[in-house]
Amino acid sequence: MFYKIDIMTHKYTIEGMTCNSCVTKVRTELLKTSDIEAVEMHPESPEAAITMRRHVPVNILQRAVTKAGNYVIREMDHSMETVIKPDVTMEASVGTDTPASYWPVFLIFIYLSGISLFAQMGRESFDLMQWMRHFMAGFFLVFSFFKLMNLKGFAEGYGTYDIVARKIPLWGYIYPFIELVLGLLYLTGSQIQGTTMATLIIMGIGSFGVIQSLLNKKVVQCACLGTVIKLPLSRVTLFEDLLMIFMSAIMLLSILH
Repeated sequence: MFYKIDIMTHKYTIEGMTCNSCVTKVRTELLKTSDIEAVEMHPESPEAAITMRRHVPVNILQRAVTKAGNYVIREMDHSMETVIKPDVTMEASVGTDTPASYWPVFLIFIYLSGISLFAQMGRESFDLMQWMRHFMAGFFLVFSFFKLMNLKGFAEGYGTYDIVARKIPLWGYIYPFIELVLGLLYLTGSQIQGTTMATLIIMGIGSFGVIQSLLNKKVVQCACLGTVIKLPLSRVTLFEDLLMIFMSAIMLLSILH
């Protein structure tokens, strides 16, 4: 059975507001933030109800209210209310993942596998290491492309579940460029040992945030394909990370031996 998640409302406390002018300035800056639909607040109360299309991290909200003045925003405990509506912005299944939702990812993997295999033509025998190198090159180049189409949107979405981007928002803006560089290095075959080690570390750290979100059963948008193709975070996302970790580990062991 499938449900359509349209909007969600979070409740926050905002310190420093003393008048209607404060409320107006804070509301104006919050409404400029991507994915925020509405903001309800009153000068006589420190509480604010913010309605959003998908969860916006509190560090992003703090950045917005700081533009309005010397204000501090904090999320209240157990404050999220999800509103179910038929006019959807995101589709999620209850308890299971839907293969149809991940067809774009499956299609990319099929293409990359086939192209990497096609690159073996002309060789006397199949070279597994070269196949994996070409596959990983394509993976990072394609996925970085989608992320860079909306860098700000990716960074904000990535910050909702990645353990590094959540604490250091700048990491979300840097990450697609790191993927781009890794893809080019795998494609050329230069600095392959350092490239595989970097892949192990980066993808390993990234997988922790995905695992954490899955264990907490958070309904958030996967940022692996940026904001162009909207996918819910799921075991497919974890599989992508673990596949890159596995391939880079095999390649590194092969190089060291």
